[in-house]
Amino acid sequence: MRRTAELGLLLTLSLILSYVESLIPFSFGIPGIKLGLPNLIVLLLIYEGTGKKSAGTEDASRALPVKLLTGQEREAFLVNGLRIVLSGFLFGSLYAILYALAGAVFSFTAMCLGRRAGCFSMMGVSVLGGVFHNVGQLLVAVAVVETLAVAYYAPFLIVAGTVTGALLGFAGMELLPYLRRMGREGE
Repeated sequence: MRRTAELGLLLTLSLILSYVESLIPFSFGIPGIKLGLPNLIVLLLIYEGTGKKSAGTEDASRALPVKLLTGQEREAFLVNGLRIVLSGFLFGSLYAILYALAGAVFSFTAMCLGRRAGCFSMMGVSVLGGVFHNVGQLLVAVAVVETLAVAYYAPFLIVAGTVTGALLGFAGMELLPYLRRMGREGE
């Protein structure tokens, strides 16, 4: 019950960050570039686990040789998916939801694989997330406009994903010790 309340608060915080991001006039003349503030919550959720099991982590996936998602990854995926749908209806459109979901799936997959590989810092994992978020959105753009011409945005989007991913990774590295300390104090 307590974990559900915590996840609800994190979902609310990610929605607030989505709203704040929608108010920031952050544009370099290239469509789709954003700071990605709500992704900070996803990054923190992926890294938050301190070895303890969250409620509900025991399920049929234990029978698989390799778990598809750990408990903390499932929570991060759930919070991010709900945030995208809710913020899309509140501050965006159906197209915004489509682009955000594509970016989120690519980003989330890259971050989870990067974290599991063990060769990336939190900042590196965040950079992977930023870059692959833009790759996912670019693939949707290619499908929507039915031309590869939009691929010329790729270098700009990769640079933007690297910079914003590094900024969020730095923020995550600073916030994670406080989040873990709060978790230990609440037990």
